This record gives sequence, structure tokens and C-alpha cells, in this order.
Amino acid sequence: MNAVTVHKPIAAVSAFLGSPHQLLIDGGWRDAISGKTFDIFDPSNGSRIATVAEGDAADIDLAVLAARRSFEVRSWRGLLPQQRRAILWRFAELIDENAEELAQIDVVNNGMPQWMANATIAAASDALRYFAGQTTSLGGANLSDSVSGGDTLHHVYTVREPIGVVGLITPWNGPAPAFVFKVGTALAAGCSCVVKPAEATPLSALRLGALALEAGVPPGVLNIVPGYGPTAGQALADHPLVEKISFTGSTAVGKRIVAASSANLKRVTLELGGKSPCIILGDADISNAVQAASMGIFMNSGQMCIAGSRLYAHRKVFDQVVAGIADIGKAMTIGNGLDPATQIGPLISEKQLSQVGRYIEGARSAGAEVVAGGGMPAGDGHFVEPTVFANVDSDMTIVREEVFGPVLVVTPFDDLDDAVRQANDTRYGLAAGVYTSDLSQAHRLAARLEAGNIWVNCYGLLHPMVPFGGFKESGWGREFGAEGIDAYLATKSVRIKL
Repeated sequence: MNAVTVHKPIAAVSAFLGSPHQLLIDGGWRDAISGKTFDIFDPSNGSRIATVAEGDAADIDLAVLAARRSFEVRSWRGLLPQQRRAILWRFAELIDENAEELAQIDVVNNGMPQWMANATIAAASDALRYFAGQTTSLGGANLSDSVSGGDTLHHVYTVREPIGVVGLITPWNGPAPAFVFKVGTALAAGCSCVVKPAEATPLSALRLGALALEAGVPPGVLNIVPGYGPTAGQALADHPLVEKISFTGSTAVGKRIVAASSANLKRVTLELGGKSPCIILGDADISNAVQAASMGIFMNSGQMCIAGSRLYAHRKVFDQVVAGIADIGKAMTIGNGLDPATQIGPLISEKQLSQVGRYIEGARSAGAEVVAGGGMPAGDGHFVEPTVFANVDSDMTIVREEVFGPVLVVTPFDDLDDAVRQANDTRYGLAAGVYTSDLSQAHRLAARLEAGNIWVNCYGLLHPMVPFGGFKESGWGREFGAEGIDAYLATKSVRIKL
């Protein structure tokens, strides 16, 4: 029998995992008021890797009050824009300097392969530099000429101000980048923050919090309270001093946050679930389309809100597409993310594994054909084989509901109108992919698909300058770009009679 290779993180990660993991409130690290903690696990083998302080409503209240004080005394928003820019830029530099450690923290906590973690950390620091640049670009407008005339002279202008204390609730499927994207936007706008990271993956958020303090973010401006959604998360959504919630996660929880926001009419930005379609036309570059569509569903073990989980291929290329994606899935190396050979890691938890398993078995029972995968490798860890289903009906659960695993359903089409109808036949509208060599057809399809993000001949590419968000039950508002910053600003109009 060959010896089993044990892949261990670098020394800095091991030291971090073994250190205390407390709440960050008002610039200091502290235990939860209740004294409670919860354990964090490595999804590749089920082992406990850390213990974290468990914040609840009382800790959220302390964090919100600290954030509010920092906002009132203007310790962050009162700095010159170029001072805030310099601090955010230094934060990005520190992320780069600690990139290997941050990436491996997400590998052992989330399970994603090392190559993916490396890419997400690089994307996070790049985005933070973009947000830093936005600090000096947030001016208002002079409207005096529009309202003055004759003997009536008025000086009228608008000012865009940070909205106040914001609650940021991050997901477990991309812990470090999600933290940076939300925090970077809020800080660029001048807001003070309370972050509630996902309970399954709080570790990189805590490490990033330490780097933010090192970069010079003042006490109270960035607070981090790990804990559970029904306690810490709900308390943040309910808090009367929180002016805005930005949430990434399930549609069901997003609806509860909307209900909670009504108490003080706080603003809400929601990036929620998806059941995203991809359409491969008969004239597409099939090799490129198959590779992009495969990564669109198998990357991060399918645990992505934008996962292209419904594929519609023209009948004349259908067999070629199915065979190509099935071959890619069968050839993927499943394993621990620290292993350089790993292409697909585990699902986040035993609960997620069971849920994905139920979807797969339900599809089998409903008559769907398993073309590839469908199994769960024996042993420790929460692994699912890359799975491809054909011969599915549009009313099957596997076609209708978000699986959040590496599971693809493929359907042929003859008529493009029918493909568009099926693609739009969903309560979600986060993303869509189109593969064609016909530029005119690409534009026509982009106009007809009901999704907030459409990629043509590629999939899943993001940039901090490009707005990101969904239609229908995939969310409210946008992150990134000018729209993302605007969500953290309030416009004040001033009119002076001269």
C-alpha cells in the first residue's frame, strides 16, 4: 500500500490556527460577553482546526455602539480622502505580503483548492486598490445654474455623505474576497462597519481584521463579530443604529433580512442565490465553450451563487458538449486543497454533503440520466464527484432548485426562442452564459436573458469596476462599480438664496 501524503499548511497558518480567535470590537480583541465559543472544521477531513468566540446580540450591540462612536467623532470619515486612500492602499499591500497565509487559511477552512485561493486573494488586493482610488472621487454637483435666473440667484449644490454604520454579512463560499469586497466598499465611502462572517468560515476575516488595524484603520471603524445567523446575524439586521445591511447568502435568509430592515427602514443590498443558465449555440467554439462551462459549474465544487448549473446546447452539438464536459468532470482530481494536484475540493460541511446527495438521488429517481459522477468518495471529508445529468425535464427539482454543488443538468434545444424561454423560466436571475461565434446573436441574447450578469464566450469573470448583482430573487442592488459605492452614500441637497 502506498503511504498517504499528509498536506500541512505553512508555519504561519498553523500558528494562526492555534492562537485565540476573539471578537474585534473598538480596535481590541475580546471574548464574547457570554464566554461561549464554537469550533471550526476542515471540510477535507472533518477535523477541528480552531475555536472561535461566539458573538451574539450583546456583542453585536457593543460593536454597533463602537462603530457609531467612531462615525460621530469622525475618526475615519473625517480624514482627508487621500489619507483614507493611503490606509486602504496599505491594507492592500499587507494582503499581498501575507497572501500565502491568507490563501491557506481559506483552503483549510473552506476546502477550496490552493490555486483558487491564490487567485481570490490576488483579486481581493486588486479590488481594495480600486476602492482606495474611489475615496477621492466621491464629489457632489453644483446645480446653481439650473435653478437661478433673472434677479433670483441661488447657490444649490449636492453633497454625498457616508450613510453611517453598516452591517456586512459575508458568505462561506469565498470568505476572504467577500470580506474585502464589502469592507473595502464601505470604508471607501467613509462608513463604519460591523462584520458578521459566516459561522463556518470566520478565520480569514479575523486575520484580515488584524491587517486592517495594522494598516491604520482607526478603532471602532471596523468591528468583526463571528457568530450564528439566528443570533448575531439577526441582531445586526434588527439593530436600530445600523443604517444599511449588505448580505450575501441564500434567498431565504435574504427575505428575512428584508423583513427585519423595516423597523428603521435601513437600506439593504442583497446578493442571493442563482440557478444560472448557459446557452451553447451551434456555431460556438466548442472546445472553449466546454472548458468555460465546466469551470462555471465545477469550480469551488459548484458552491458559487453564479454557478452555471443549467446548460442548454444546440442539438447538433449536444452530444459533443455532453461528452466533453463529462470527460472533464471524470478527469478532475478530487482531494485536499493543499495538495497541488487537487482540482476540486470538498463541500463545506456534512449538512451540505447530505443536501447535495439528496438532490442527486432525487434526480436519479425522477429518471434523469447520470452521464458522469454522481458518487461520493469514501473516507473522511465532504466530497462529491463532478456530476452531469442529461435527459432532464424542466419541471424536475434538479432543474428548478439551487443545488450548490458540482452538479450540472444539460438540455438540448433546436429553437433559440425555446432556449431563451427555458433559460428565463426560473425565480432567479443572477447570471447567464452565452457561447457563439456570431456577435450579433450574442447581443440579441444578452438583451433577452433575464440576468444581472451575462458572460459571452467566458464565464464568471468579475472586476471591481463592473457592477455585480441579480434580477428577480437573486437580490437587490449592486456591488462593485459606481453603483456599489452609491449604496453606502446619502445625497444631501443644499440651497442658499443669494
